Amino acid sequence: MTAFLAGQGERPFRAKQLYAWLYGKGENDFAAMTDIPAASRARLAETARADGLFLAESLSSADGSTTKYLFGTDDGHYIETVFMKYKDRNSVCISAQVGCRMGCKFCASGKLGLKRNLTPAELALEVILTERAAGALAKNIVLMGIGEPLDNFGAVKKFIENITDDHGRDLSRRAITLSTCGLVPGIRRLAEELPQVNLAVSLHAPNDKLRGEIMPVTGRYGVAAVVAATQRHYETTHRRSTFEYTLIDGFNDSPAQARELAALLRGMNCLVNLIPLNGAEADRRGSGAETAQRFRDILGERGVPATIRRSLGSDIEAACGQLRLRYES
Repeated sequence: MTAFLAGQGERPFRAKQLYAWLYGKGENDFAAMTDIPAASRARLAETARADGLFLAESLSSADGSTTKYLFGTDDGHYIETVFMKYKDRNSVCISAQVGCRMGCKFCASGKLGLKRNLTPAELALEVILTERAAGALAKNIVLMGIGEPLDNFGAVKKFIENITDDHGRDLSRRAITLSTCGLVPGIRRLAEELPQVNLAVSLHAPNDKLRGEIMPVTGRYGVAAVVAATQRHYETTHRRSTFEYTLIDGFNDSPAQARELAALLRGMNCLVNLIPLNGAEADRRGSGAETAQRFRDILGERGVPATIRRSLGSDIEAACGQLRLRYES
């Protein structure tokens, strides 16, 4: 920004002012940046732009806890974000890509394939425009929407650097969580380059045979390799990771599978987040509350802490990619 503004005859401190407006205040209308001279704002309006997404649709849950936003891109694609209200904080869940190429069977995000990566600016706009539409700021950001964040690592890293910069939003990197299906080289890179960011790993099965049926990425990175990479991440960062485990009725929710998962994770400093299935294939459904509780108890008895995710937004298609898939179809 400093170099760009210097080309317009502006002094270096203008870059900090502009940066603060864009990232600190979430303002993308140059005319509203009142501490920048009018002539400078007029030149910016002619030579630059600070948009790239537009709000196409929003859906709010009946209880008011969750709102899903569908954003359109300049090149005719759609992505989703979700704003979630909790008692003590708000969280925004953003997408990392337009579509996804990981092909997980229980997720709608990849049903149309990968179209392209999102840019750092589009990632930031997801947060800024979602907060503006919600009329509230988020305390936490989770990269758990459409796409695989580690498959777009360069843009994701730049976005995190921007959104946490003290001249802008100044959000703590510890308030950001990145979810991955288990790209082992990316997990290693995350630990080295963004050690303060929280890691969540989509596991969903305790062995390769079962996981391979619903997550094709298992053919490249098996369960043992993913768990080992997660353990190395903890040893590097000293931050506890989360394993996400979607409970699918009659598929991966038996007591035997709970015991197998506990044996796999025993001794690790981790948390298992059990997720009742939301938006699966037509022939599969989520496990019931009793089954989820039994699964959690078996893990806990064997020294593996686990929680059951509270369902939010099931009445508005809040699972990843559902609204986008319906809209584009």
